Amino acid sequence: MQRIRLRYTKRGRLRFTSHRDFQRAFERALRRAEVPMAYSAGFTPHPKVSYANAAPTGTGSEAEYLEIALTAAREPETLRALLDESLPAGLDIVDAVEARTSGLADRLTASVWELRLDGVDPVDAERAVQAFQAAESVEVQRMTKNGMRTFDARPAVVHLATLRETQQSEAADRPTDRPCAILRLVVRHVTPAVRPDDVLSGLRAVADLAPPVPAAVTRLAQGLLDEETGAVTDPLAPDREAAEALTTA
Repeated sequence: MQRIRLRYTKRGRLRFTSHRDFQRAFERALRRAEVPMAYSAGFTPHPKVSYANAAPTGTGSEAEYLEIALTAAREPETLRALLDESLPAGLDIVDAVEARTSGLADRLTASVWELRLDGVDPVDAERAVQAFQAAESVEVQRMTKNGMRTFDARPAVVHLATLRETQQSEAADRPTDRPCAILRLVVRHVTPAVRPDDVLSGLRAVADLAPPVPAAVTRLAQGLLDEETGAVTDPLAPDREAAEALTTA
């Protein structure tokens, strides 16, 4: 059985698709592309697809990951192209590798986010960022299925900074070209999960920063956090390195 790991995106209006919507679209793409999927056992077999740490509905992403199991071997890049053609524009399969190591989910320990705050003065945003960084704790509230929950969002935030327009990522999902404040955020994956909207709630709590319109949020990367540098590394790199070592051996 061959396992293939894929990186896909949620861009433009497709950022409003839920994870379940994507699952349905992806399973249709598997059928259109005639992928030789392995199926689970039982009365209602399902294709063996493992999703890892999906982004919240309403956020864009350049770095979503999943793994599929095949009953017959396929070349990863050819498979990637077939699946990409079978999905709507905005849900794009942008990378594929054969799984040659274990624990993809274990390598998704942090995310890099870009937050576009339209209507917010960058000076006000920088002042709020400094207040957030200086705080020992930043308590925020989020409604859960068990009711309102209060937790400290500060420890999960590895890095938070404002960007100049020239520093903005071309990959980020921006609905308008208006001048605005841009934040770059690196967050550890912890329990309970600290999401970009929790950090925005924290900025409101410590500095009364309240964007007049909802923020445009894009995940730029997710992977293993390098504790020394604060960088988030490519989670598919170990599979590529293992493949290269095999071909040069």
